[in-house]
Amino acid sequence: MPIVFDDDARAEMLCYLVVGELVAMARTGDWLRTDHLVELSCIWMHANGAHPEWRDRISIVRMAVDLAPDVLATSGLRTEKALAPLFTDGGRLDYRVPVVGEIHERCAARLQRA
Repeated sequence: MPIVFDDDARAEMLCYLVVGELVAMARTGDWLRTDHLVELSCIWMHANGAHPEWRDRISIVRMAVDLAPDVLATSGLRTEKALAPLFTDGGRLDYRVPVVGEIHERCAARLQRA
C-alpha cells in the first residue's frame, strides 16, 4: 500500500538524501551528481511505496543539496566508519540512532521553511 506523501514522508526522504550526500562525500570527497540524487530518491520511493509528484521530489532533492554541507559541518560525520552506524542491516536509516533523529529534525525544520 503506497504511503501518503505527507510532511513526515517528505522529511524522511530528505533525511535519506542528506545522509546519502554525506556517504558520497565520505567515500569520494565529492557530493552526488544530480542524476545520482535522482536515482537515490527513486530508491527511497520504491523502498517506501511513495509516489510524490515530480515537483515535490525535485524540490526535496534541491533541499538535500543545500542542507548536506550544513549537516556535514556540524555533525562530524566525515568518514564511512562514522556513517555506517546510521543504517540498519537492511540499508535503511536507523531512527533509534540519536544523530539520525537530529538530522531528521533538521530536515523537518527545513521543510517547514519551504
